[in-house]
Amino acid sequence: MYFKAAVKPRAVLRVYRNFSCSSVRNSKHSCKLLIVGGGTGGCSVAAKFAKCLKKKELYVLEASEDHYYQPLFTLVGGGMETLEESRKNEADVLPKNCTWLKSNAVRFDPMENTVTAQTGDVIKYDFLLVAVGLELRYDKIPGLEEALSKPSKSSGVCSNYSPKYVNRTWEVLQQLTDGNAFFTFPNSPVKCPGAPQKICYIADAYLRKEGRREKVNVTYNTSLPVIFGVKKYADALWKVCKERDINVNLRTNLIGLDSDKKEATFQNLDKPEIKTTTQYSMLHVTPPMATPQAVSSNTDLSNAAGFVEVNNGTLQHIRFPNIFAIGDCSSSPNSKTAAAAAAQCEIIHKNLCAVMEGRTPEEKYDGYASCPLVTGYDKCILAEFDYNLSPLETFPFSQDKEMRSMFMLKKSIMPPLYWHLMLNGYWNGPSLFRKIMHLDFAYGNKRNPAKQD
Repeated sequence: MYFKAAVKPRAVLRVYRNFSCSSVRNSKHSCKLLIVGGGTGGCSVAAKFAKCLKKKELYVLEASEDHYYQPLFTLVGGGMETLEESRKNEADVLPKNCTWLKSNAVRFDPMENTVTAQTGDVIKYDFLLVAVGLELRYDKIPGLEEALSKPSKSSGVCSNYSPKYVNRTWEVLQQLTDGNAFFTFPNSPVKCPGAPQKICYIADAYLRKEGRREKVNVTYNTSLPVIFGVKKYADALWKVCKERDINVNLRTNLIGLDSDKKEATFQNLDKPEIKTTTQYSMLHVTPPMATPQAVSSNTDLSNAAGFVEVNNGTLQHIRFPNIFAIGDCSSSPNSKTAAAAAAQCEIIHKNLCAVMEGRTPEEKYDGYASCPLVTGYDKCILAEFDYNLSPLETFPFSQDKEMRSMFMLKKSIMPPLYWHLMLNGYWNGPSLFRKIMHLDFAYGNKRNPAKQD
């Protein structure tokens, strides 16, 4: 159903001037391309197709009216940015030339080419892009939701991953004077896998600046068998931890906490019978994550792990050629970051266009992902890599060192690039710049000639 200009106040007209937005429940819709999810990947691909499809042909199913640039949450938690600086209205970032349905998907039926929304609306599509991301499952850790519901001063528990809780991190950090500070990585897939340790390094830097570091034991407990998946950057991070006296425990998973006693219980994943309960003054928790139930429970759509099952190269569904997936909900085994979604956008755009025209999709995604590993208030290691966990660096120098320039890239350049270029369909990752900086055009190289150790 369309909003009628004649009955809308002028202020509302400015917001919805070009949107078709469904407010009718239990309606039936049909479109050429349906994008489920209005986050990073969904908005970016929608912007590309809005240039060639009609408004009634392009639908976006998204319930939230807020759009967050989530990579900024690390800096919000460290007191360097505000939450509001990471937020815009969804109406301002979606392309105007689309039909926006404000709801979540509760059922996918790829055999019938339909998606059912929580409102009861049924959308029939010719082509589908699933871009639903990952859900934060704070409920999976006993005692965590209760701890986060208490005032930060009494609880000491925080989490950078949710806009609901990210401000608590800065509050808890400012109140921290002594004791144990723990930072966790859960035993599940996560988006931005570098973020759980970035806040650890920021906390260390803050405590040193305030002259409190000697009274605080800083520990990073990760369920992973490595500190970081790419050896080149892992070696650099181990060096940072050693120099700053940060304890790192591998294969160590948070399984519960008692916020009244300020006690956290960790399990050794290699020896599950070993569980350790210890007191904390600060506990930064990265929650377990999973795809929404509508995806994970749908065996036609997803794999055994609950991710939309796609070809790792083309990002096309392996059973339904008219379905693609982008970003965190995809089964492609890349690191789940905004940079990965940027690289996937152009691949999906070209391959979807090919399928729409009856051609075979030929563009291949190489697994590119980037993780700006912030290690302080003016330092960052810019990790870039591919499916093989081999460095795939943009700049013509080795990026396994803490650099102020990479911090400024993270803090001052990436956010406007995201808001003004990527969400408008103009940014597909740094591959072009990488070719220029490494003279790939001149020498015909397809791989990064930077050091790969």
